[in-house]
Amino acid sequence: MLGLKRYFSQGEDFDSILNGINVGLKEQLVAGLSGSARTMLISSLHEKTGKPQLVVTHNLFQAQKLYEDLISLLPEDEVYLYPVNDLISSEMAISSPELKSQRIDALNYLSKSASGVIITPIAGLRRYLPPIETWKQAGLSFRMGDEIDPDQILNKLVAMGYERTSMVQTPGEFSVRGGIIDIFPLTLKNPVRIELFDTEIDSIRYFEAETQRSKDKVQEISIVPAEELILFNEHYEQAAERIDARLADTLKNIKDDSLKEMLVENISYETGRLREHQQFQSMYKYASLFYDNPASLLDYVSPDCLIIMDEIGRIQETSQQLDKEEAEWQTALLEHGELVRGLTISPDTNVILGDKKSFPIIYLSLFLRHVPHTQPQNILNVECKSMQNFHGQMNVLKGEMDRWKKLGFAIVFVALNKERANRLERVLADYEMDAGIIDDNKDIHPKTSQILLGDLASGFESTKQKLVVITEEEVFTKKAKRPARKQKMTNAERIKSYSELKVGDYVVHVNHGIGKYLGIETLEIKGVHKDYLHIKYSGNDTLYVPVDQIDQVQKYVGSEGKEPKIYSLGGSDWKKVKSRVKSSVQDIADDLIKLYAEREASKGYAFSEDGAEQSEFEGSFPYQETEDQLRTIEEIKKDMESIRPMDRLLCGDVGYGKTEVAIRAAFKAIMDGKQVAFLVPTTILAQQHFETFRERFSEFPITIGSLSRFRSKKEQNEVIKGLKAGTVDIAIGTHRLLSKDVQYKDLGLLIIDEEQRFGVTHKEKIKTLKSNVDVLTLTATPIPRTLHMSMLGVRDLSVIETPPENRFPIQTYVMEYNGSLVREAIEREMGRGGQVYFLYNRVDSIERMAEQISMLVPDCRVAYAHGQMSENELETVMLEFLEGNYDVLVSTTIIETGVDIPNVNTLIVYDADKMGLSQLYQLRGRVGRSNRVAYAYFTYQRDKVLTEVAEKRLQAIKEFTELGSGFKIAMRDLSIRGAGNLLGAQQHGFIDSVGFDLYSQMLEEAIEERKGTKPKEVEEEMDFNIEVDAYIPSSYIGDEKQKIEMYKHVRAAKSLKDISDLQEEFIDRFGDYPVEVECLLLAAGIKLRAKREGIQSIEQKQDTINMLLTESSTASVDGGKMFEIANKIGRHVNLGMQNNFMKVVINRKRLKDLELLKQIDLFLKEIKHARKEKTTNTR
Repeated sequence: MLGLKRYFSQGEDFDSILNGINVGLKEQLVAGLSGSARTMLISSLHEKTGKPQLVVTHNLFQAQKLYEDLISLLPEDEVYLYPVNDLISSEMAISSPELKSQRIDALNYLSKSASGVIITPIAGLRRYLPPIETWKQAGLSFRMGDEIDPDQILNKLVAMGYERTSMVQTPGEFSVRGGIIDIFPLTLKNPVRIELFDTEIDSIRYFEAETQRSKDKVQEISIVPAEELILFNEHYEQAAERIDARLADTLKNIKDDSLKEMLVENISYETGRLREHQQFQSMYKYASLFYDNPASLLDYVSPDCLIIMDEIGRIQETSQQLDKEEAEWQTALLEHGELVRGLTISPDTNVILGDKKSFPIIYLSLFLRHVPHTQPQNILNVECKSMQNFHGQMNVLKGEMDRWKKLGFAIVFVALNKERANRLERVLADYEMDAGIIDDNKDIHPKTSQILLGDLASGFESTKQKLVVITEEEVFTKKAKRPARKQKMTNAERIKSYSELKVGDYVVHVNHGIGKYLGIETLEIKGVHKDYLHIKYSGNDTLYVPVDQIDQVQKYVGSEGKEPKIYSLGGSDWKKVKSRVKSSVQDIADDLIKLYAEREASKGYAFSEDGAEQSEFEGSFPYQETEDQLRTIEEIKKDMESIRPMDRLLCGDVGYGKTEVAIRAAFKAIMDGKQVAFLVPTTILAQQHFETFRERFSEFPITIGSLSRFRSKKEQNEVIKGLKAGTVDIAIGTHRLLSKDVQYKDLGLLIIDEEQRFGVTHKEKIKTLKSNVDVLTLTATPIPRTLHMSMLGVRDLSVIETPPENRFPIQTYVMEYNGSLVREAIEREMGRGGQVYFLYNRVDSIERMAEQISMLVPDCRVAYAHGQMSENELETVMLEFLEGNYDVLVSTTIIETGVDIPNVNTLIVYDADKMGLSQLYQLRGRVGRSNRVAYAYFTYQRDKVLTEVAEKRLQAIKEFTELGSGFKIAMRDLSIRGAGNLLGAQQHGFIDSVGFDLYSQMLEEAIEERKGTKPKEVEEEMDFNIEVDAYIPSSYIGDEKQKIEMYKHVRAAKSLKDISDLQEEFIDRFGDYPVEVECLLLAAGIKLRAKREGIQSIEQKQDTINMLLTESSTASVDGGKMFEIANKIGRHVNLGMQNNFMKVVINRKRLKDLELLKQIDLFLKEIKHARKEKTTNTR
């Protein structure tokens, strides 16, 4: 948008500001700028002056908005966001990892004396940071060939905030294995592997966190800190001493002995941790004590930095509010004996807000008014107003454009991309408004309309500059979804597989049942070492499973919180359970196959292929479709165009875009003259879908009717008449659609939302409605992938797994419950016009809780809802909340499903430790549905000793805050629920009795058997029994999880290429391997080669190895050539016959393990030269 910026910066107002900066004015005030005119000013000033800028806003949301605008006006690598939440208590608890990563990025950029633009809310200036010199020293650089001191590096990584783990999976972790150091910096997409030769850097390469395999090599790499507070040992010691001194002073002023005791206990725990150089959750409160001269963000910007205060009045208000909240927070902690006196929690902001200003400052304000503590030497009142919303009313827009042109204005439309610009040009031309698309660098001309490619949040009209800027959203009321900006945090969720085995996990052995896994043990039997999985069964029964049978053991996966039954070895119980499950899955398979056959035989209506209207309609979708959405739409259209009636289940999480898919299917049906029925479980959902459909179909001649309790009798009758006559194209409604009086002229498509929520009688009616029409069923409960695969070909399933690119991730906090936190969170959400869900799962005291919240925040309107209310009451409350008549809804878990309220962007969960992970995961999905930052607070009771399960659960929530494995656990639990919904609720018990993986396997086998496809032939194992040390020693891989993973890889190798890939993987991940691992890999290769060469067994008897060929292999070799091979290898190799089989006998007396294996391998390689040549018959 270079041309637009040039035009914008030509006016005298801009020159006046620029001149003020150049002559060194300390304070200037610019009033009146609105919409994206502010970001135009900021970016133009940056380009004209070349000075670094710090833009300060009053809250995080505004900072995010400015950042989004600026990255489309300036090079992305010159714009950084330093995001800090405006909540004191939450920042003290757990900071959101995404925000932390962005802050570290910004600090890193600033520490290089950079001249870009940094945007931060005022709360960002109120954080203590290490002195800039400490930050600069904290980074690490590695270059090929450098000599390093590994111990020093490890200590430094810890000081930089990295956590040592056995395997690096998420940002902020590092691990050390022999001469290999893996580090996952917060600001890189992939982790880094540094390999040493003694102390010299031998190789630096990126690797995939998911596979742990190396990718690209680099010559050098810089590692930035993983935390903002850089703490070396001396900083911990210093802080502990300073806290002790303040503790002594505090105790002098306390009269109450029990408070003294509590204070000493709490503070001693914390200073104890500090002296051990350990971090703890609320450590940030001591940030001012770690350094002699603690810094703030202002110490990181250069002295000639230009400070721009966006809405100075609001910034001052927020700052005062934060002062007040901070004081209240300190008082609360002092009363609980958790804080010493004399601590300053945040740095002084007087340097820019008070009378000690030391930077040149420009104040931006919408209105011209005097602001306390400011003395601007240049005041400008710019005539500029926000752009109105035209809501697609083209005649109103045309009237305005004629007026602007008469006044000599330049008119600029901004469209996101080329397609949208073309569409805008077409629509404007239809209404005789000419606007041409111009290049980014072309000049803007007065009295003309032009379309530019770009992305601005909102338009504006600037009278003096004679410039009008209009965004697409202001023309059509729909925001074009901007392409996702590069996300630094990778989706680590995918990495942690839930099938990882940990000691103490329940496991399922296919033949022996469920037991408890106690770890890997290396046992020495007859002088040979081998690794075994140790499984404990009922009583004192113990089973040692050799690692080469690892695929017989699966991790037990059942419903969350359910303890499975442990079996005893050798009993018949397990066999009985397995046979019960088997007959149950066979019944399911029968039903599925029968249904499938019926559908294949029945004839429906084949819809025609997409026409021009369909393309136009799909082009009007205001967002970027995800790949999954596009794939699903294609699958559905293909089904609709076939003569066989469609019966497809579409699964996708809440907010993943299922509705748009349904809308496109409905449009396709209507374009072929068919009617559509959309059946939903609740009245409110019917209303919401009705609104969505009406908005999407607004530009097309389609009639939509709604049938639910929200429609009067008269309205309902009209819709029913219209359906019968064919004048209503689509009916959206609750079970009212299933009534006898509802008849369709020509129903072509039935869409059902959450079928499992309808009762039995309704389900029967749905069945009759389904016959011979295309059916699309939507569900938000995920269906597990394994189940999805096993049902391929008998049930059509589409899965949307990728979430739409949400601009701001949900900020999740796990913390102790306290009233001031709740008040802050609610007030802050109300302050930005949003609403709050307060989740409280006790019906008996929910009313009391609602009153408590009203007392905490007197201005807020509180409602409550729970499942014991009548359907009518519940709907009334939900509807009023949806319409914005309440600020806070105190509710039980009924909000888990269904209603979409985009205005709810804060969720507070009371007693989160008592809820299932999957529930928490789904609840968290209820917020963050709009383009605002959303907050989720999972709270637990103060000073409560948590049960082990609850602690694990909270830990997992913390992990899914950090994009960790909690997501997987939640998905697993939901998947089991999904399986129950798909196959019938009674299957739940069967899944729990044998574990999910075995259940899926059995179901797949039953379906294959019923379909008559050949079951996969289980390859017979070749007998391979040689006494060699072929295992992975703990001295080489100490971490059990990784050891099991590598054994699984060895076990899964299907070719010699797989073996050579494995050799590379061992070296890549763990360094050069010892002889035992070489033997393990060689033995795996021998098994593959032996199978290929027709060897039926390789066994050891005392000191001899007997290698037996199969009958066909014996017949195909030439005895003479075999003797030659034996002689070539050595005297210790002999040949003989056993019945009709040739036998190779190797004497292993003087051969070491590795030599022996190499000899066997060599013999197998040579066998192919002994094959008889095939003779061809000649006449």
